[in-house]
Amino acid sequence: MLGRLKRWRDARFATRHPLPEADWSEARTRLPLLAALTDGEAERLGWRAWRFLHAKRISLHPDLAERTPFDLPARLALAAQACLLTLGWSDAEHDEAFAGVHEIQILPDAFRRQVEEMDEFGVMHAYEDERAGETSHQGPVVLSFTDLMESGGFDGFNVVIHELAHKLDMGNSLDVDGFPPLPRDIDPRQWHRVFTVVWDDLQAHLDRGDDTPIDDYAASHPGECFAVCCEHFFTAPDVLHAAYPELYALLERYFRQAPLARL
Repeated sequence: MLGRLKRWRDARFATRHPLPEADWSEARTRLPLLAALTDGEAERLGWRAWRFLHAKRISLHPDLAERTPFDLPARLALAAQACLLTLGWSDAEHDEAFAGVHEIQILPDAFRRQVEEMDEFGVMHAYEDERAGETSHQGPVVLSFTDLMESGGFDGFNVVIHELAHKLDMGNSLDVDGFPPLPRDIDPRQWHRVFTVVWDDLQAHLDRGDDTPIDDYAASHPGECFAVCCEHFFTAPDVLHAAYPELYALLERYFRQAPLARL
C-alpha cells in the first residue's frame, strides 16, 4: 500500500513539476563531478536533486543575493552534490537520511565562530575558528559561497559533501562522532576497526611531522575524519583508495557506489 502511494506521489510530482532538462544538462557541464556520471546515474540524480529543491529551502545572504546570480542550474548543481551522497540508496533511505535537512544557507565567504573545546586533560580552550561550512542537528546547513564555487571537481575538496556527510553522521546522535546509522550488512565493529586504523595512521603521520595521505583536517576529530573521507571518496577516490584501500571498500558498501570507476 505504501509503495503504491509513493509511486503515485512520484508520478504526480513528475507531471506537475517536470525536470528542466536543459538546466540539469547545464548544471552537469559546470561540474566535472556531475559530468562524470553515467547516463543512468545522471537521470536518477537529476530527479532526486529536483525533488530536493522543492522540499528544502535554499537561501542566499542578502548581500550575496543582490550581486550574485544564482540561477536554476546553480541550484540544481548544489542539490545534486548533496544528493550524490545517497544516490545508491533507495528513495526511502534518502528521505530518512536527509529528514533533518530543512534549509541550506549560503554566506558570501568563510565565516568565524567562537569555539570552546575541552582537551584530554579536562582543560577548556576557547578560540576563534574560520569555517567554510557548518552543520547542526536540526539547524540549517551553512555554506560559504566562495567554497561552494570551488567545489564540484576531482580534487578532494567539496564543502557540500562534507557538510551533508555530517548530517548523515547525525542520523543517530545530536552531534557528529564518525559513526552514522549503518546498513545491516555492515558490522559496526568492522566500521570502528577500519576507521580506527585510518585515525591512528593520520595521527602517526602528524607525530612524525609528515604530510598526511588525505587532508589533515581528518585528524582533528572522528566526525571530521568521516566527513573528509566522504569528500575524498567522491572527489578523490583514487587518492583514498591508494592510501586506505580497506576504507575505500567499506565506503563502497556503505554508499553502494563505486566512484573510482567514474575516473
